[in-house]
Amino acid sequence: MSPSLDLNVASGTTEPRYNETPPFHPAARFPELPFSDVSSSPNPAYALLRQLWLDLGLDGAHAVTSAWNPFGDFIQPGDTVLLKPNFVTSRNISGDDLFAVVTHPSVLRSLVDYTYLALKGRGRIVIADAPDMGCEWNVLMAAQHLDTIQKYYRERFNFSVEVYDLRNFAMRDPHQPAYHSNRFALTGDPAGHTFINLGQRSAFHELPSANYYGADYDRAETIRHHHGDIHEYCIANTFLAADVVISVPKMKVHKKVGVTLNIKGLVGLNTNKNCLIHYRIGTPLSHGDQLPDGRPVADQIHIRVQRWLNDHALARRSPTGEAIYAIFRSIYRNCIKPFRALSHDTLALDGGNWYGNDSAWRMATDLAKIFYFADRHGNLKSSRQRRMFCVVDGIIAGENEGPLAPSSKACGCLVAGVNPLAVDIVTSRLMGFDFRLIKQFSILNDSHWDFGFSDPLSLDINMNGRAVPALDYFSSEWISPITAFIPHPGWRGQIELEPSGRIS
Repeated sequence: MSPSLDLNVASGTTEPRYNETPPFHPAARFPELPFSDVSSSPNPAYALLRQLWLDLGLDGAHAVTSAWNPFGDFIQPGDTVLLKPNFVTSRNISGDDLFAVVTHPSVLRSLVDYTYLALKGRGRIVIADAPDMGCEWNVLMAAQHLDTIQKYYRERFNFSVEVYDLRNFAMRDPHQPAYHSNRFALTGDPAGHTFINLGQRSAFHELPSANYYGADYDRAETIRHHHGDIHEYCIANTFLAADVVISVPKMKVHKKVGVTLNIKGLVGLNTNKNCLIHYRIGTPLSHGDQLPDGRPVADQIHIRVQRWLNDHALARRSPTGEAIYAIFRSIYRNCIKPFRALSHDTLALDGGNWYGNDSAWRMATDLAKIFYFADRHGNLKSSRQRRMFCVVDGIIAGENEGPLAPSSKACGCLVAGVNPLAVDIVTSRLMGFDFRLIKQFSILNDSHWDFGFSDPLSLDINMNGRAVPALDYFSSEWISPITAFIPHPGWRGQIELEPSGRIS
């Protein structure tokens, strides 16, 4: 792999629409592809991705000839290649476009094609993610139509494209509370999982653990995974065993970390949600980041009662605990909520959904360390352990109430590169944000880890086929081809790029 390519990021814009005709063939014949099937509908994402391979200089010696193999530098015949999309949920809670939330299958189809080309028919292609526990996998797959891609490859090439839900459980009815009785077990990763302990190398090391809150109700389990010198994550073995990982996140804002792209999207490699610290209970004055200081007293009482019920009722995972919770829930709905609900501000920010969240970004950077440096057995090494590539899907992006209820934003934009962290920083600027104000990117300041670069001003950036000096790109004077994103309400006025001059 060319060292210079590690720092090369290409971005381009096209018509802000997806091909909606499964199995999402390209709309034109390309000489390098091993098939001549074309879609009757436009497929702008496919054409733009192919152009990005050219802009990145992938296999430039054979460009646009029948011998062109753009992924040949980092995918070899016989490899196992994991395509890791953003499959977080099966619906946009706001009622807006689902594909403002999750990766579109037409983008995945292009990556499958060029991966297969590089494999020369020998190896594995796996599409896998661990969505939110409320994701209805069958509903999501019906919207994705990945089965049509699988069928095409099986019938046309006698090749299996594998698709996995990596979760170990899901909710029966996502519209109801996450009672233990409202859950069912899943087989999870067919290759199993590995607990990886970052220990003192975790971003949580030396923080008090008593107020950690994870992605589920059982805080005791979260604390078992995060205390003292133990800071462990439950990582899918399908990821650890992959020779190449292609990350394909959605371009959108996030209520707990500002933006969710490649790095935050790594939560989909962790199969036990209680290993993921989302926030710390309380306000900054009490060493928490659940909410800002200064909440109304009535709101504070409400939140403490809710927390007690979570810890002592739902976390018991028993019919008795669920019955206790249901009684209090009924009392609240019928006797309290009609007269006094949480203030709008508290409701919007509760759960660490604001710029003062000092926990979720730490979880994201811990996962980045595992992504880059954990070997096949889960041991952390000093050098990068797998080949990687990434494409950010911003054809239709998500702003405002991200990540689960965003407003759709038609951008017609894709960003690609070999270094996921570099791509995230470049994409954040494209969205109108100052990467220096987004805490997950502070991992570059940790000299213990070599992510391939330490200064974003060293990046080679290609925009629509034209080189853009990094110093110019990251300045407030550079005009993005897409309009600035609206951050989550808890982040407004905190991460937007100020019109105050150049970065130095």
